[in-house]
Amino acid sequence: MIKVSLISLGCAKNLVDSEIMIGHLHAAGMTVVPEADQADVVIVNTCSFIDSSKEESIGHILEVHQDRGMKKRRQHQKLIVAGCMSQRFSKDLKSELHDEVDAFIGLDQVTKVAPIIREILAKDRAADDAPPVFIEGRSTYIPDYDTPRFRLTPRHFAYIKIAEGCNHPCTFCIIPQIRGRHRSRTVESVVAEARQLVREGVKEINLISQDTTFFGMDTWDQRPNPRTPVDSSRGTALTTLLRQLNAIEGDFWIRLLYTHPAHWSDELIRTIAECPKVARYIDIPLQHISDHMLGLMQRETSSAYIRDLMQRIRAGIPGIAIRTTFIVGFPGETEADVDELCDFIRETKFERLGVFRYSQEEGTRAAKMDGQIPKKTKEARWHRVMKLQKEIAAQVSATFTGRTIKVLVEEPGVARGEADAPDIDGRVYLPITVPIGEFAHVRITGHEDYDLLALPAGDAPATRKVAKQAQ
Repeated sequence: MIKVSLISLGCAKNLVDSEIMIGHLHAAGMTVVPEADQADVVIVNTCSFIDSSKEESIGHILEVHQDRGMKKRRQHQKLIVAGCMSQRFSKDLKSELHDEVDAFIGLDQVTKVAPIIREILAKDRAADDAPPVFIEGRSTYIPDYDTPRFRLTPRHFAYIKIAEGCNHPCTFCIIPQIRGRHRSRTVESVVAEARQLVREGVKEINLISQDTTFFGMDTWDQRPNPRTPVDSSRGTALTTLLRQLNAIEGDFWIRLLYTHPAHWSDELIRTIAECPKVARYIDIPLQHISDHMLGLMQRETSSAYIRDLMQRIRAGIPGIAIRTTFIVGFPGETEADVDELCDFIRETKFERLGVFRYSQEEGTRAAKMDGQIPKKTKEARWHRVMKLQKEIAAQVSATFTGRTIKVLVEEPGVARGEADAPDIDGRVYLPITVPIGEFAHVRITGHEDYDLLALPAGDAPATRKVAKQAQ
């Protein structure tokens, strides 16, 4: 029996690709093992969104290669590199990692991984032969409901990838070149997958893609300029999807992630407000607020449009928590641009906010722009914005004290509220007796930075007590 170990890196979208690969390995009769040293084949599913992601991916590849070289019983082990870095750099990497890697597969090979494994195990590669590359042009694959899949998330939450690829021209981003044009699944396919997940006991369904608000628009968009914001009164496939998901029986959350601001509409706002199972939380990466920067980034929105959209979302969905991300240090950014960004953050008081230091990515238009910002300046701007957000986050957290909220318990003594997405947002610390994987209603007694406390006064979170004792 062939044993395979898989290392999954990067975002939730990449995690779904890993789940599909494991599903196909199981369907082919292969065994998936967590320990790389027990495997006949190791797959590293890589990320290359920014330079640090690429470095992390290469680090894991070299570590696997080094480990198998040190142990005789692993010297015949095969190493496959998959995912975004493989799709993007395979031509360069097959020479750079000639001795370390046995094959490169891309995004469209996630369903073909089992026969590829059998192929590379069946023959030994000559020392002077380059590792085979199984990638065939730009990605066109769309995950569907009936594909084998083995979930890697805890039992109580799951991701559903509703589309693949991206049509946006953002000058800082390489994703459209890696994952291809936007292509949506059908509403029926997504709903069928969600029904099955709810039957399995999933309490939170996270909808993901490169741009969830463009879902279905690739099938009907006839606007003269498809890069302009949508008609705010028009319904979309996404609103249809949300309403059908909301109609599924059961107690669960539906969380909307990765929404581009250009495709929000009044109908989407109304749909979220009218669907109680849709979490009062949205993830909407804005990247900047200065018209100067939005233009250079080619974000397809203006400062006035974004400000108006934030007001409409707040007014239309009472109690909404808005998560966003911004980029500082983009080429040409001035201190005045950063001042405007900080003023906007103070005014809007985002419940959740992340900041990226601009990364000069090979193959993007921004990488060739004049006015590249020194690393020291990027760092200073990042610290300035994050310091401001930390103050705002404390103010937001303070408003929860004394309130009773619904939480989903993640692990002993740790939960997430409706305003907290998996892995990226804050936590709610509560008594360790609350069952894992279930909803609970807890009274908030205090807060610490980005986290909330649902504990008797003076009690510290149990998980922190354990960590302190271990030191």
